[in-house]
Amino acid sequence: MSAGGFSGDTGFPDDFAWGAATAAYQVEGAAAEDGRGSSVWDDFCRAPGNVLGGDTGDVAVDHYHRFRDDVALMAGLGLKAYRFSVSWPRVLPEGAGAVNERGLDFYRRLVDALLEAGIEPWPTLYHWDLPSTLEKGGGWPERDTAYRFADYAAAVHGALGDRVRHWTTVNEPWCAAFLGYASGEHAPGRREAGASLHAAHHLMLGHGLAVEAMRAQRPGNRFGAAVNLYAVSPAGDDPADVDAARRIDGMQNRFFLDPLLLGRYPEDVLADLEPYAFAPPDADLATLAQPLDQLGINYYTRHTVSGRPGEATQAVSSPFSAHSPWVGSEHVRFVSGGRAVTGMGWEIDADGLVEVLTRVHREYPAVPLYVTENGAGYDEAPDGGGTVHDAGRVSYLEQHLRACREAVGRGVPLRGYFVWSLLDNFEWAWGYSKRFGLVHVDYATQRRTPKDSARWYAGVIGRGGL
Repeated sequence: MSAGGFSGDTGFPDDFAWGAATAAYQVEGAAAEDGRGSSVWDDFCRAPGNVLGGDTGDVAVDHYHRFRDDVALMAGLGLKAYRFSVSWPRVLPEGAGAVNERGLDFYRRLVDALLEAGIEPWPTLYHWDLPSTLEKGGGWPERDTAYRFADYAAAVHGALGDRVRHWTTVNEPWCAAFLGYASGEHAPGRREAGASLHAAHHLMLGHGLAVEAMRAQRPGNRFGAAVNLYAVSPAGDDPADVDAARRIDGMQNRFFLDPLLLGRYPEDVLADLEPYAFAPPDADLATLAQPLDQLGINYYTRHTVSGRPGEATQAVSSPFSAHSPWVGSEHVRFVSGGRAVTGMGWEIDADGLVEVLTRVHREYPAVPLYVTENGAGYDEAPDGGGTVHDAGRVSYLEQHLRACREAVGRGVPLRGYFVWSLLDNFEWAWGYSKRFGLVHVDYATQRRTPKDSARWYAGVIGRGGL
């Protein structure tokens, strides 16, 4: 170990968690096998017009059957950690009640294979696949769903907590609440602004209840949530633009960070939401603000916004027109900042990652931070020799790892980085039209081909940094 616990001159700690990430519905497939129940995404995909090309996650990239080969791929890349999500309906087909041991056995096998390969498992308990039965009962806008989530968390942690240390409760509650229940771009496809606010609160309440339940089982494990944060800039100096940036920062970032880390909602955001009479019980706030052992930050791009009338120019979260997910700030426009974009139309702005990481470190109580998702969607294919060249992704990842190194140099307690994604996979409403993987997947044959970015990232891991 070098002086100070850092790897040579790379700027990253020796014990930095170099990883990659996936999510259950996006990769597993096996949608009707071994007792798995239906999820809101199964239902959403079957409704015409919700997903580009009518694609579904029924087969996805067949990780359920091919996980051993995929773990071997991870080992070949030198990954130190693998962030995956657990399918709630695979473990509890009806969302509650008796555990489906056949479903839970899959995660036992996956964890064992990872540990045998020297890769640390990083499970996420909720990556948007709510069991259909719970949605029929009202879904996340109903308070009871938070308690059912805590029961589910305790069941999974009880089975795996003896050999899995790092646990993430909910992933990107902003997306689950506001794309799912306000704009309808994601499952379950509802457009109910008021309900979406309750969904957001109950997702965080479920997080707190789950941490309580799991910590009671094994207090030595490490628990946290993963939030998708953005740097937010006004389009200009006009007061309407400045207020738009305040509003979007409030709903995207502070609406989640403040309850989780400070035990309160931001007062200006509550004022913006007065028309919806959003008044979560004060008694919930202590539960929401369970002490965190880690905080996951998912970062992709910067938002540039305007409060003045005009046309929006930035790509949206769905290929289909939808209602605004910005409850209370539907008038805000998302505009171009003039930067280069990925294949998703998202602007590339690594400086925004520095901004986000340093802000969380500066404005909130100290907690170890992890970049739990960061990556770029393009659409590349193997050349005649079978090689997949993805120079755009390599450039994107290098820029953002340099941003991570800069944040570490500024004293940010950044402890790990997970590329989104290990594999090309089902990209929600975009179906299979967008590829984020380090590894190319031929969806017809399920053949895996590591891209140039995979080899580049393996070199980064081998050196312990850039």
